Amino acid sequence: MNKVSAIMVNYNGKRLLAESLTALQNQIYPNLEIILVDNGSSDGSVGYVKENFRSVKLIVNEENLGFSGGNNRGIEKATGAFIATINTDAVANPDWIEKLVKPMECNENIGTCASKMFFYDRRDLINSIGIGISRSGAVWGEGKFEQDEGQYNSPKAVFGPCAGAALYRKSMLDEIGLFDEDFFMYMEDVDLAFRARLAGWECQYVPSAVVYHKQGGTAGFDSDFSVYYSNRNLTWNVIKNYPLKLLVTSLPWIIGRSIGTIPYYAMRGQGRVILKSRIDGLKSIPKMIGKRRNQNKKVPVEDIIAFIKTWSDINKPINFEGGQV
Repeated sequence: MNKVSAIMVNYNGKRLLAESLTALQNQIYPNLEIILVDNGSSDGSVGYVKENFRSVKLIVNEENLGFSGGNNRGIEKATGAFIATINTDAVANPDWIEKLVKPMECNENIGTCASKMFFYDRRDLINSIGIGISRSGAVWGEGKFEQDEGQYNSPKAVFGPCAGAALYRKSMLDEIGLFDEDFFMYMEDVDLAFRARLAGWECQYVPSAVVYHKQGGTAGFDSDFSVYYSNRNLTWNVIKNYPLKLLVTSLPWIIGRSIGTIPYYAMRGQGRVILKSRIDGLKSIPKMIGKRRNQNKKVPVEDIIAFIKTWSDINKPINFEGGQV
């Protein structure tokens, strides 16, 4: 039986740890190590874990390395053939890991698996079944805000998993690299999903792998922090990862969204934040171009375009993780 390393990154989330870590300890999958990476918390999280969750492997960073850096420190210490990532504000069903592992063991082409995520306080309302992405670069949880009526009860291919509750094949990560630490927070899972897809790895949505997500429980819903990083990283993602044909043909959507969201956020009192995110995103375009040159591209552009939606396909509201336009 393959070993799974479950990694949870924490930053001042002590109030969330009792439920989320207990859910991991209650997993029925027997060959499991749990790693909590603390990103310089000041709320007593480290002492709480040491006292109450002694079987959990603890990695303590002196500073906040973000979701990307925190998970990478955990992956570097992990000993599992599969890497599960889960947020501190996510609570997994006892068979979550067992269900995610099965497709991986049956198909060596599957590099990632996505969970069926519900809102914690609305357990009939879908939070995500995987990553959805548009020509504009906007990103959302596929199925988000939909009432669960069985429409997502069958396994299917999705672009990539939300890293708030995902499983990754370690050999895939060895090949394509870990999370991009420049992203720090938000869109880092989209970037990793792109690199996996470009390298020829598949992603399987597993409807029986269920997690309940307290949306915004870590960074805050629509906070200045989330607006800045999600929008800055959106620019980086399209420049770094969109195949050239897709990037060129998508420019009207990308530019339109980049300009169109400025008044939207300005009306919410976040005009300065969105402008800074746009400026900082543009400043680092040369760096992202350099990174795209190093990517391992094995699939035709059509394999990527098959997952990309246009504005006409999208009817969901804007959300803080990149949203809709």
